[in-house]
Amino acid sequence: MLHFQIDMRSGIPVYRQMVDQVKYYVASGVLKAGLQLPSIRELAQTLAVNPTTVVRAYSELALDKVIEMQHGRGVFVLDAAPRMSSGEREKALRRHARQLAVEATQMGAPTALILRVVKEELSEVRGQAAEGDAPVRLTVVRQR
Repeated sequence: MLHFQIDMRSGIPVYRQMVDQVKYYVASGVLKAGLQLPSIRELAQTLAVNPTTVVRAYSELALDKVIEMQHGRGVFVLDAAPRMSSGEREKALRRHARQLAVEATQMGAPTALILRVVKEELSEVRGQAAEGDAPVRLTVVRQR
């Protein structure tokens, strides 16, 4: 299941957030070669963004040879899409963990609360991923 987290306050363009998240899913093997992704219209409606934003994200992913857009058929993950090594995965996780640690420290959140919240969110996301039979279902977390 795809979980898109779109943060309108991050300063990162929405299309860039989408590109990065799809690349993570493909590189980690969650999105397998040949899997069909949502249509531009469907993804735009689900994320509540302009279809042009999705076109821009998909176009960049196609240029990077992560996906292929087949006119009249849909959008598919390519066989040759780059995979993420365990070292790259750890580096990306540490970058996100560092951001969480800094923001939690700024809020004065106790360690026990931070760990509890992370475990709960991880359980929820993994639980949702285990549900359903569709290989690609979207869930969206929008932060304004």
